[in-house]
Amino acid sequence: MPVSISKRRPRTSKKTDTEKSEKTLKDSRTCCNNICSIFSRSILYRVPLTIIFLFLIYLWSTSTTAISGHVVHICISSRKLNDRYCLTAGTQPALRVPVNNFTKPFSEDVVRRKEEKNVVVLGKDGDKGFAKNETFVGERDSDKSTVGTSLNVIKNDTSTGETFRERVFVLDQDSKPIHEENLDSVLDQDSKPTNEIDRDVFVDLDPETGEERYRYFKSKDESEETALKAVDKYLQIQRSWLSMGSNRGNPRSCEGKGVYVYDLPSKFNKDLLGECSDMVPWANFCSYFKNDAFGELIENLGIGWFRTHQYALEPIFHSRVLKHPCRVHDETQAKLFYVPFYGGLDVLRWHFKNVSEDVKDVLAIEVVKWLGSKKSWRKNAGKDHVFVLGKISWDFRRNDKFSWGSSLLEMQEMKNPTKLLIERNPWDVNDIAIPHPTYFHPKTDYDIAIWQNKIIGKQRQSLISFAGGARPGKPDSIRSTLIDQCKSSPNQCRFLNCTDGGCDKPESVIELFRDSEFCLQPPGDSPTRKSIFDSLISGCIPVIFDPYSAYYQYTWHLPEDHRSYSVYINKEDVKAKKVNVIEKLMSKTLREREDMRSYIVHELLPGLVYGDSNAKFERFRDAFDITMDSLLRKIAKTV
Repeated sequence: MPVSISKRRPRTSKKTDTEKSEKTLKDSRTCCNNICSIFSRSILYRVPLTIIFLFLIYLWSTSTTAISGHVVHICISSRKLNDRYCLTAGTQPALRVPVNNFTKPFSEDVVRRKEEKNVVVLGKDGDKGFAKNETFVGERDSDKSTVGTSLNVIKNDTSTGETFRERVFVLDQDSKPIHEENLDSVLDQDSKPTNEIDRDVFVDLDPETGEERYRYFKSKDESEETALKAVDKYLQIQRSWLSMGSNRGNPRSCEGKGVYVYDLPSKFNKDLLGECSDMVPWANFCSYFKNDAFGELIENLGIGWFRTHQYALEPIFHSRVLKHPCRVHDETQAKLFYVPFYGGLDVLRWHFKNVSEDVKDVLAIEVVKWLGSKKSWRKNAGKDHVFVLGKISWDFRRNDKFSWGSSLLEMQEMKNPTKLLIERNPWDVNDIAIPHPTYFHPKTDYDIAIWQNKIIGKQRQSLISFAGGARPGKPDSIRSTLIDQCKSSPNQCRFLNCTDGGCDKPESVIELFRDSEFCLQPPGDSPTRKSIFDSLISGCIPVIFDPYSAYYQYTWHLPEDHRSYSVYINKEDVKAKKVNVIEKLMSKTLREREDMRSYIVHELLPGLVYGDSNAKFERFRDAFDITMDSLLRKIAKTV
């Protein structure tokens, strides 16, 4: 059967063609989208990674590596930060400390390479709060150490051997120093070396050791040269007694370090406090002896601030010794014997009364006689005994030329004991100067850290300040000259006149110092001044005019290199009007000021204050801790 086959092709529906066209178009779009998506994702993934990578490079290039014990800190620096911020520094966010060398001459560059400027080695737990010599590296109490060995890094830690609770105190990153309008010109100066020669200081070589020593004035004759050499010799001996460790944190650390407190008859201490209303003619001292002799609270300054009198050291120290962790009640277990005789208050009560010299010496003679009856005194002829005397050494060295004070320290029996005073006799190796009591008496590490952060970030409106009064009756005084120079530059210098009661309120003095970069500290009735320590704890750089004001005094609490915390200007140049103090201080660069202030606040401050009588310090050592640790070291080496 025939079949008819049509040659006509079947018609494709328009709908099918359209679907194929749309499908083809869709496939091409899908492919394009896939390609774009892959490309976009690869770019999007790489851009953040690139940004992060570049940020890490920037972070690395602007950061500082600081090694503290076995911990590495990463510290970031920038023009907006006054100090480096250490991401892992715990309580030391502002970790920038000038690298100094306390025994090398100032004419040499201590920092040999630019790279070294960014490496700061922090002291291990237990180190003293300022840069130290290699004398105390390794076995700290070893007799083999040599005083004055050079050291090229600063040990930056005021800690004891215990772990400090992790706290981070972040400074205001936008805080700026004073004179912002001149900031650019000042920053331009910062590129210049800061280790310039100090023309007010000389350097001599020790003929015996070959080491270089600071000399602040040239001797006029052979006898003065001999006297200066004796001063330097005793300073080096005292520095060899400085203890870098701590008695706390180790249950066995008090072994062989017992502290015995004599129970003296009350007439030698407590009864003297009872005479507070008649101590001096113009003031009632009773309010100063409140709160363990800290005085009344100053609430508007914060925690731990009191109206402390400059002569309150004796009862303050006594209260702390009674609670010392190494105190023993058996004389046979003692290494150090503390004699709580308030000799300074005994002298003070007779200063302005018309009494005979015999009356002035009554208690001094009696306390020496009382001690002479003790076997513990006779055993080592008093060499292991310590007196704390809250006035200057000369108040206890009355002689035929002067009727002032007592003759306690002129007695033969008082040659061997250690005497702790607010101002020492530079030619007596057993006279040791310790800080004047300030108004700040913290109770915990937290109190200290809070105050440190408060003053390091403070905007200072004045370049220079001077709180004091003229001494018209003293022809050698430079105070009138300084006052005239200060008043002639009111935009740079502020003067607080203490002769009309301007300094009676501690708040006025502290606020002035907190607001100033430099604080002038000329000698007053004696070379030393309580104001030096008030300025230091306020972050104000002291300007010293006499080496006997600080450099020849506080061997346990201030470093040998005065440049790290002060400016020295020879008083003879000021007297002869060879120097304008205001202009000289204006020449100091911003970086120099910041370095000194950072060192003062982070390194020195904790060791310059006397903590509360119930103080519980874990990280820091205060002035009392440093003194007691060094006393025990001294006794161990000399008795």
